[in-house]
Amino acid sequence: MNALPVPGATLHFQVEGSGPVLLLSQSGEGDADRTADLVPLLADAFTVVTYDRRGLSRSTLDPAAPPVTMADHAEDVARLLAEVADGPALMAGFSMGGAIGLQVAARHPGVLGTLVAHEPVTPNLLPAADRAEHVGELTAIQRAYASGGLAAALPAITRHLGIDPAHDETEEGLTSQPLTARRQANFGFFIGTEFTAVMEDDLAPAELAHTGTRVIPAIGRTTRPSVHTYRCALALAELLGTEPVTLPGGHNGNTAFPRATAETIKAVLAGQA
Repeated sequence: MNALPVPGATLHFQVEGSGPVLLLSQSGEGDADRTADLVPLLADAFTVVTYDRRGLSRSTLDPAAPPVTMADHAEDVARLLAEVADGPALMAGFSMGGAIGLQVAARHPGVLGTLVAHEPVTPNLLPAADRAEHVGELTAIQRAYASGGLAAALPAITRHLGIDPAHDETEEGLTSQPLTARRQANFGFFIGTEFTAVMEDDLAPAELAHTGTRVIPAIGRTTRPSVHTYRCALALAELLGTEPVTLPGGHNGNTAFPRATAETIKAVLAGQA
């Protein structure tokens, strides 16, 4: 087990493969094990690093640590990559992980060479009305969790993201991801604490326009255009004057289609190291 002490927490991380360092930053409540099917498919081309965000699973918070902020998450990534990489690293961030990657690019110049930001949960990228709507949805999910726990919150999340875990298409032979007690606790932290960090963050879109990191916005092939994180990716692409790349599947395509996702990430990152 790899453990890295950082201010206010201890980070658990995993390293597999060889080649340029590629950090995978997970979506939702996902910890380092979330992409168990994807990592081996990338490890022949990259030194793949995964980690538990502070407050999730094995990345424990110090006693009396203050509520986590997006700046904390960015600092954690910068410290983690200083530990495992010799220079600017590659990063693929999914949803929450994409939002963290954008924070790293803006707050820690030189840490990332290239960032693939897949449907980042970054309300500040949206116009005022859409931003208010996005924040309103996140707030509604928090209220659902507070009143009815995961039984109430999970349906709200799937509606918010336009996904149907019971019926959405996936590749065959995927590792089971049961809703264990640890994963339930991660959901609680994600909804109760990290949603607030997202909504209260004040990073301005203009700070992302010229970061020194090559930022590649990405969308899911089957994500509904009405989904706010999809629209965040489109807004990011417009800000940067580029076109988003398309990854397989929908919002959770990296876990539903790991083989196709690995092929696409390799193609997108070819020559970027």
